[in-house]
Amino acid sequence: MTIITPEQFDALYSKLPDADMQLLVETDIETGLRWGELTELRGVDLAAASRTFMISRAVVQVNPEFHPEGKRFYVKDYPKDKEYRRVKVSAQLVAKIRAHIEAQELERNDLLFAIRSQVAPPQPPLQRVPVSDDLGLTEPNAAGRRYRHGTLTAYNAGKCRCQHCKDAFAIYRASRRAANPDARGTKRRTIDTDGHIPRDWFRNQVWTPTIQALALDHPVRVHDLRHAHASWLLAGGADLQVVKERLGHGTIRTTERYLHTLPDTDESAVDAFASIRYRAASQPR
Repeated sequence: MTIITPEQFDALYSKLPDADMQLLVETDIETGLRWGELTELRGVDLAAASRTFMISRAVVQVNPEFHPEGKRFYVKDYPKDKEYRRVKVSAQLVAKIRAHIEAQELERNDLLFAIRSQVAPPQPPLQRVPVSDDLGLTEPNAAGRRYRHGTLTAYNAGKCRCQHCKDAFAIYRASRRAANPDARGTKRRTIDTDGHIPRDWFRNQVWTPTIQALALDHPVRVHDLRHAHASWLLAGGADLQVVKERLGHGTIRTTERYLHTLPDTDESAVDAFASIRYRAASQPR
């Protein structure tokens, strides 16, 4: 198992597109929550005084056919293994989350991390393809006819795929969409969600572009932040049973997979051994 290092995470964090996405990812790495638990967090789940999240629900994305109300997101009580658990976080993360709640004016039952606007992005202004006698004519088609480049007939009847003809066809389709956005096949895309962040949307729109910008030497998935959380805890000396309970693992064997996964773990073990082995030599005589 290859684990992202703290240095790599810091570089990733700096490349995220905005503060909301940074807070979501920071919460992920500090709690080790599963995606369905993380994206179902609400203000009521945070006990700020004790700096603790109560993990009592998870959300899953389903086919509306199998949802009791025909929706895309189904919230269920009890995460995996049907047990509530508490996850303590740092004071600095609590301060960021409280500031986020205040800035977004969130109520206690509102999602902490959500897609709050489903308005389609504005369409770019239409452009015109330069039509000129200098563009010339297409090659003869099967019927022996030729058409002027940069026109719809050249694209459709002449089967020409030069840049001028492709631009003409693209602009034609864009103008049709702008004139009738509800027509079949031309409806503007919106995110089908009740506010929950879809896993595939986050991966395609946020995570993958960020990872590509970093050019890491190994692939990193969103779920790998959970792996990193467990590995960092154990490398820092956290008790194995505490890490098991924090991540909601069913057995201690699952948690043991994260032992010795950071590249500098063996070096830390050597240093720990040396501190005992040679302690007599370092003591004053």
